Amino acid sequence: MKKFLKILFGLAVVIIIVVCYVQFKFISIEKAVVEYLTENNKVPEENITTDPFIANLSGNKNWMVAVTLKEDSKIYSYYLNNQNKLVLESIVEENGEGEVEILNKIIN
Repeated sequence: MKKFLKILFGLAVVIIIVVCYVQFKFISIEKAVVEYLTENNKVPEENITTDPFIANLSGNKNWMVAVTLKEDSKIYSYYLNNQNKLVLESIVEENGEGEVEILNKIIN
């Protein structure tokens, strides 16, 4: 019984560590994007809607955030690269129609 509880406890610790790591990555990218948009583009924070997601890509591109701005029909996808620079990965029309514009442009 003790061995089972130790295994269960170890598994719970691993799960908690993984969940915390994912949340840390999401919060980091969200904070960087909101900070960039409010300071450099002078967009009010209440006009920014973010949606962090796992992109199933390699490296840091796996941790992305989709950003929509009030009164803008586009979705902007950002990630942080290896040098901790914010990268605008792509721009997509919100309704899914039109071309996907893939940029991979370092913006800060």
